[in-house]
Amino acid sequence: MTRAISALGVPVTGGVSYVGALARLLVETCVWLGRGLFVPKVRIGRTAIYAQVVRLGVRPVGVVMLVQACIGMILALQMAPPLNDFGQTDLVANIIAIAVVRELGPLVCAIVMTGFAGAAVAAEIGTMVVGEEIEALRAHALNPTRFLVVPRVLSTVICLLVLTTLGIFTALIGGYAMGISVLDVPSSVYVSNTLDSLDMADLATGLFKAGVFGMLIGAIACYNGMSVTGGAAGVGKATTNTVVHSIVMIIFTDMLFVALFYKLGWT
Repeated sequence: MTRAISALGVPVTGGVSYVGALARLLVETCVWLGRGLFVPKVRIGRTAIYAQVVRLGVRPVGVVMLVQACIGMILALQMAPPLNDFGQTDLVANIIAIAVVRELGPLVCAIVMTGFAGAAVAAEIGTMVVGEEIEALRAHALNPTRFLVVPRVLSTVICLLVLTTLGIFTALIGGYAMGISVLDVPSSVYVSNTLDSLDMADLATGLFKAGVFGMLIGAIACYNGMSVTGGAAGVGKATTNTVVHSIVMIIFTDMLFVALFYKLGWT
């Protein structure tokens, strides 16, 4: 029994330590970002942010649009049979709109972004650690969080907000195309139901989730990259851990948000 408890305690304490270190990095990132915005002497490299936005945000566009369009079509075909039993096939537009804007839009885009941005950032910073570039920054009294973490976390948030907006629109178009072509829902009815079922609070909820997910992806990738040990093998391990940890953290955080919004009556 003692051995079982001890074996269970190791991953628990490791997980708590990981979350604590990640929270500390996020706080430090927010502090440097705040100082960059309000303290004239502290500058956040805009060029670095622009470069990271282009690097991390352009490649996922095609994948996000393809995946979200397929999700819109899948939802239309899956929800049509039970709704048809009640003669309410046209309500498929309402379901797709709510599901995509509030939930699937930010969630799916965040998972796709994890594979692109999270893995890339972790590998890049991990390679810097192996090449002792991080130590060189510290030796020159340059804070790695300020010069490496802040631009990447901020760019990940920006990219995910834009990609989520694009993904939501693409998913709605995919559902619309399937609804009017296969389910024979009149175009005017489909558009009217979609607009009637949504308001600005729904879009704000989805974009808020996307911003938080982007912050988590960037922070986890940077932390795992800066924690690399063991050379090239450590870089590969950090990249894999980044994808796994990001997906788990995104889904867990999404569950907390859904429960909170439900309790507040925002669903």
